[in-house]
Amino acid sequence: MPTKYRNTILRPGWASLRTKAWSDVVMVGGDGRAGVEPLTKQDFEALARFRFGIRRYLRFSEETVRDHGLAPQQYVLLLALKGFPEREWATVRELAERLQLRHHSVVELVNRAQRQGLVERARHPGDARAVQVLLTKEGEAILTRLSALHRDELRRMELALRPPAWHDGQGHRPVDGSPDQPSDDPTGTPRTNERSISDFDG
Repeated sequence: MPTKYRNTILRPGWASLRTKAWSDVVMVGGDGRAGVEPLTKQDFEALARFRFGIRRYLRFSEETVRDHGLAPQQYVLLLALKGFPEREWATVRELAERLQLRHHSVVELVNRAQRQGLVERARHPGDARAVQVLLTKEGEAILTRLSALHRDELRRMELALRPPAWHDGQGHRPVDGSPDQPSDDPTGTPRTNERSISDFDG
């Protein structure tokens, strides 16, 4: 291991390691106590497979949304509105939290969507300083079409997007006791569901 990576500690929000080997990571929790969490080769493979599945899904999403004339963040905005808990609207502040964006970025995103007729603003009945952002009929229609495509793709990628099952120190079995379900495809996609992102191009 390169010397510069030795004798450092991984804390929440820090990108640093304290380890004798790449597979021995000292995790420091909020209480300051450290514990060794060894990773097996299977764990690294599971992480890589899961990360690949996420990226593959995001690429599918980006290309599908653009094929329908929207930017990816616009689809996420519409989904955040329709999927907001227990109501059909949200404030800009709530959307900023949901989308993990800065307030001014969400304002501009809403402005563009409003110009395209996808969302509209309405007065907030309980807060004169805030406004409600709602889907229009056109926005809901295109969201419904796109969400159906995303749901179907998630069904096809179910195994690839399944959270990893962590192994014990010897790498024999998952820590939680659940049986391994290895795929004969190194990407984590079962052969019965084989489809690449190229299937959706053009």
